[in-house]
Amino acid sequence: MLPLLHAILAAVPAPTVSVLFSGDVTLGYHYEEYVDEQVKKGGRQDELLGWGFQKVAPVTTKADLFVVNLECPFTDRGAKIPKNFNFRARPELAAALAVGGVDVASIANNHMLDYGPEGLFDTMTALDTLGVKYFGAGRTLAEARAPALVEKHGVTFAFLGYFFLGEKNIEPKEVIATDAQPGVAGHFSDLAALKRMVEADVRAAKQRADHVIPFFHWGREGTTQPEPYQVELGRAAIDAGASAVVGSHPHVLQGIELYQGKPIAYSLGNFVFGGNWNPRDKRTALLELLFDKQGVRKIGIVPAYSDAYPDVPVQPYLATGEKADAVLDHLATISAKFPATVPVLKRKKPAKDASPDAGSP
Repeated sequence: MLPLLHAILAAVPAPTVSVLFSGDVTLGYHYEEYVDEQVKKGGRQDELLGWGFQKVAPVTTKADLFVVNLECPFTDRGAKIPKNFNFRARPELAAALAVGGVDVASIANNHMLDYGPEGLFDTMTALDTLGVKYFGAGRTLAEARAPALVEKHGVTFAFLGYFFLGEKNIEPKEVIATDAQPGVAGHFSDLAALKRMVEADVRAAKQRADHVIPFFHWGREGTTQPEPYQVELGRAAIDAGASAVVGSHPHVLQGIELYQGKPIAYSLGNFVFGGNWNPRDKRTALLELLFDKQGVRKIGIVPAYSDAYPDVPVQPYLATGEKADAVLDHLATISAKFPATVPVLKRKKPAKDASPDAGSP
């Protein structure tokens, strides 16, 4: 009977988990402004709070885990820290994350401390209330470096988050956590120090999870090619044991590399982004990874556009037909310089880069 039992068990498919990633989610600034305007015009507030995710929810809520970069604190307290742009959203706007089915959020970015430690603490409270796991920031550097551990279908994931802009960092130094100061994980300008941090954190997290996935906030805004330090950090994370690497901050798509057989998505661009009424480049994408306990079994890309301003602002929509092809062709083109890219892009023949003007859905 034992050989028969072994044969039956071998025939049972291993559990798999679909993990979906998006780029920047900013539910304050213009997003908050739009919601308030529509409520004044007679719209229902409970429906409008989740406006940004309404068209993509059929996909984002279907994933086993949906992970976003949350690029604004949920707070109505605190004082602006001195910097170029300060974002925040009223805590009630966190309800949009529930509409979108968000399970996990990176809070390691240059806007999480825009309204000081109070803004960070209020954000953590709002996410705890929603049951959304978060990572990449905390009351101390040790807490900011701690992974968010999530188990699904018997597969365990450790998510890590870091903020780093290299030598061109114009953000205030108080954004970065220290042993005695709240903030985000990362380093102000020392690549070697951050690389050591990432490698140590990935190795430690690998002892607690089947898969470790660092989410970096890095790169140069508006640039479709990663900076050399992005490539160095992404590959170092894979070499240390990460199963995949995801990035954000440039507000546009950057290429996707397949390194040691594992994906590095250097930037997923904007998603539900209230930081700009009318982003010039509206192309974006969701990265879908199918895992079992051993590794990534399938890589998918869901093409989308961040908005259809002025008719439909701050609300992404899924692309189909020629509009989907335009996003995939663009990703194939900007990924062509890597030694290897993901299969879905290798099948696309890189064409002349399409215009960033997306038009209406």
